[in-house]
Amino acid sequence: MDLIPCLPYDIGLECLIRVPYHNFSSVTSVCKNWKQLIELPQFWKLRRATGFTRQVILMAQARIDDPKIKLGSSKYSVFPVYRLTLFEPDSGYWAELPPLPGNSDGLPMFCQLVGVGLSLVVIGGWNPITWEPSNAVFVYNFVTATWRRGAEMPGCRRSFFGCASDSERTVYVAGGHDKEKNALKSAMAYDVAIDEWVPMPDMASERDECKCTFYQGKFHVIGGYETSMQGRFGTTAESFNTSTRQWDQINEHFFDSATCPRTCVEGGDGKVYLCPDGDVLALQDFTWQAAAAIPAELRNVVFVTSWRGKILMTGSMGFNEPHNTYILDLQNYKWTKMDTPVNFSGHVQSGCCLEM
Repeated sequence: MDLIPCLPYDIGLECLIRVPYHNFSSVTSVCKNWKQLIELPQFWKLRRATGFTRQVILMAQARIDDPKIKLGSSKYSVFPVYRLTLFEPDSGYWAELPPLPGNSDGLPMFCQLVGVGLSLVVIGGWNPITWEPSNAVFVYNFVTATWRRGAEMPGCRRSFFGCASDSERTVYVAGGHDKEKNALKSAMAYDVAIDEWVPMPDMASERDECKCTFYQGKFHVIGGYETSMQGRFGTTAESFNTSTRQWDQINEHFFDSATCPRTCVEGGDGKVYLCPDGDVLALQDFTWQAAAAIPAELRNVVFVTSWRGKILMTGSMGFNEPHNTYILDLQNYKWTKMDTPVNFSGHVQSGCCLEM
């Protein structure tokens, strides 16, 4: 059956793979055949292979409504309301996503954002009014441009957990702490397609405020601290083999010294990077080596993400200052400053990258 009347199937397919991702909700409403095709994994593999995908950065970012606000004024210090923003590095396009259903007061504080396939998953966080932790899950489908409520994260209401996805259909969650500030060693996986949580074996260590990433084909849980340490970060990491469903032996010396892992990312080039205290460090042969100096405008780094050999970093010169966004090319370690509109210069709590 032809995708487009009077055109061969292959030509119709070539037309559809060129449609910008933000038009897919309109395109999929045209007919059933188009919707079924666009939702197939093969369609997106072809789109990626032919170079028509776009990198999209999603962020939980503080709202700045008035572009006339003088930067550095006291208005920047008002307790912020967070919203979901979208940034396309290739085009420089900034936008705001529709709000979560039933969350008129803004995003949950400290919620986690994870990109999975063609969806954005928002997990947990604190109610911005009552400060009560939540296990709520929301899923935004970029093909239909709609939100749905996902199955709640099981177990205690955890905060400051780590999470990462396999980029296809599963989100992995580990660590954090319960309402009594007890650090957790439990972990679980969320299958976005069937809306189901599956328990995982416990980690070897409790890990509050850990960082999670996929690295060398495994789910890594990096750093964090145990209940008895209360904010004093450790040096270890452990990884989960999703095929055998077993944790590997703990890496006692992932970091050279006690380190907050918040800025740790896998760079899309097979290496792990860390961005502390003015330098981007690369993990090379089990040793952290300086790769690039961080621009002065990013003295206070608040958010780091990566894709296909590039790192995006957001930060500010200091407290009460607007946030700037830079991209580091990991092939030549050169920085490019992004044009950041004032109303998208707010603080970023969390974020992720999607390829669409």
